[in-house]
Amino acid sequence: SAESIALLLELNGHDVRMAHDGLAALETVHSFHPQVVVLDIGLPGMDGYEVARHLRADAQTQRAILIAMTGYGQSEDRQQSMRAGFDHHLTKPVDFESLQDLLSNTKRPEGGLPNG
Repeated sequence: SAESIALLLELNGHDVRMAHDGLAALETVHSFHPQVVVLDIGLPGMDGYEVARHLRADAQTQRAILIAMTGYGQSEDRQQSMRAGFDHHLTKPVDFESLQDLLSNTKRPEGGLPNG
């Protein structure tokens, strides 16, 4: 599903990078400096919660919009993602139109719109 979402985001004009595990996600984010990070919670090696905590602790990435995209959708799961630093929590299967609406309506702290 990550490849499908990435392809749809690219087709809608977003500059996209993809990683398949937590450590690779951190490496990719630090070389790419995205405005928005869509992150699965159930990543191998280092889960999405830990990746989010690392991103929030780093001055280069602490202002990025973090969106959890996960199969975990209970109230406690949502609370845990917010405690880890996520701004939004989407439960799979995610409707692409909903994701696009979220990206279109999400403003970065400095006031710009996300583009990838």
